[in-house]
Amino acid sequence: MEERLGFIHGEMELKVLILFILRRLPERAAWEELTDMTLLTDGAIGYFDFSESLSDLVSTGHVDKNDDGYLITGKGKQNGEAMESSLPYSVRVRAEKAAATLASLQRRRSMITASHEMRNRGGFTVKLSMSDGMGPILSLELLTGDAGQSEQIEENFKKNAEKLYGKIVELLMEEQ
Repeated sequence: MEERLGFIHGEMELKVLILFILRRLPERAAWEELTDMTLLTDGAIGYFDFSESLSDLVSTGHVDKNDDGYLITGKGKQNGEAMESSLPYSVRVRAEKAAATLASLQRRRSMITASHEMRNRGGFTVKLSMSDGMGPILSLELLTGDAGQSEQIEENFKKNAEKLYGKIVELLMEEQ
């Protein structure tokens, strides 16, 4: 890593920053999510420096990588926690804010599910559900004519689950 502007000046600081962010997330972070958060936390971090540091963290067992993304390991938590106070305060504040935003999105994503499957006699069944973190609060199955309709319903449900839940409850509670 060459001398540069910004608050993160060395490879070790960059690795600590990555561990700092991952330690605050409830689930795996996709490559794009982790890249965006890290690069935005200190605008002078280079993509290749980030990529190399993350790869090193994976190879040393600090971070686990699979098809779903990156997750901090026990070793990464322990070492990251011991070192995170070495990060500049302003970087920690920005990283915590970015991680909190992503953590909120991850929690919402984990509570809203949508899938579809082909039926034996034609058509598709779309399964939609929403949880409050302790158990399901809405579970709905719909018949659709084709995969395209199913995917559109899934996408709209994921975007608007809370609003749809409210409308369903409102309609069910309406007095005739």
